Amino acid sequence: MRSKITRIMTRDGSARVHIIESRDIVNEAIRIHGTAPTASAALGRLLTVGSMIGCMLGEKTDALTLTLDGDGEAGKLIVSSDWLGNVRGYIENPLADPPAKPNGKLDVGAAVGSGMMRVIRDCGGNEPHIGSVELVSGEIAEDVAAYFAQSEQIPTLCALGVLIGKNADCIGAGGIIVQLLPFADESIISKLEKNAERLTDISGIFSRYAESDKANLFVADIALDGIEYDLFDEIEVEYKCTCSRERTGNAVHSIGKKEALSLIEEAVAEGKEPVIEVGCRFCGNNYVFTKEDVEEMFADNNKNEEV
Repeated sequence: MRSKITRIMTRDGSARVHIIESRDIVNEAIRIHGTAPTASAALGRLLTVGSMIGCMLGEKTDALTLTLDGDGEAGKLIVSSDWLGNVRGYIENPLADPPAKPNGKLDVGAAVGSGMMRVIRDCGGNEPHIGSVELVSGEIAEDVAAYFAQSEQIPTLCALGVLIGKNADCIGAGGIIVQLLPFADESIISKLEKNAERLTDISGIFSRYAESDKANLFVADIALDGIEYDLFDEIEVEYKCTCSRERTGNAVHSIGKKEALSLIEEAVAEGKEPVIEVGCRFCGNNYVFTKEDVEEMFADNNKNEEV
């Protein structure tokens, strides 16, 4: 069952809501990066919220990048999303696994540490919009809410959860973002705040309904209890890397023929294969370019120089 985002609006227009069930996305990240439990939870939460924010983008060419640059054991975390909410992610130290909290829960805040959260919205050919906020807790949900409040002046509730099983796989994951719209009704705000208290174990909720395609609606009924709302749409999302041999080749081409060939010479001097090997940190794919590939890559340039 693929992960899914549900988009909702309160009937009176006070708030918009995004809910995601993201277990499949998190398990794919665990498979690719071989993460320890706390690293899985940290990366999983960032992928979860990145997907929801990504599908808030307006145009097909828009893209989103979230970066957590903390001083914790996990190091830097990066998630990118397209406008449909498809995501990919990277964690600098996939083996980060600090001791659990006294209540037994994974200490994501300790793994992330103190530092900055950056949000980059790339809107096609326009200058990207870059916002940043100091990490509030490193638990990610609170940091996202702080970002929206400080950088975009949008009052936001965010709850995220990733539950890791005994086999180090994800058995429940998801999240919700509730954002108040201008002139929101005070009675609706009060109900939203009260209902939010029931979302403290959101990973447990998603775990209980993991095999149901109605998990998002169960969460909606909790978050919007006593509030009339309309379901706008549902979108299937996935962990999706955009790397390719062509794109990687363009990156090699950008350093120039002389530098590319020198990399191959350095590999030979070190007793390695005479190739340039470029790995994608988001999906683990490796792209190999031989000397012949490099020569062919710059062949058109040589022809232009001869004219």
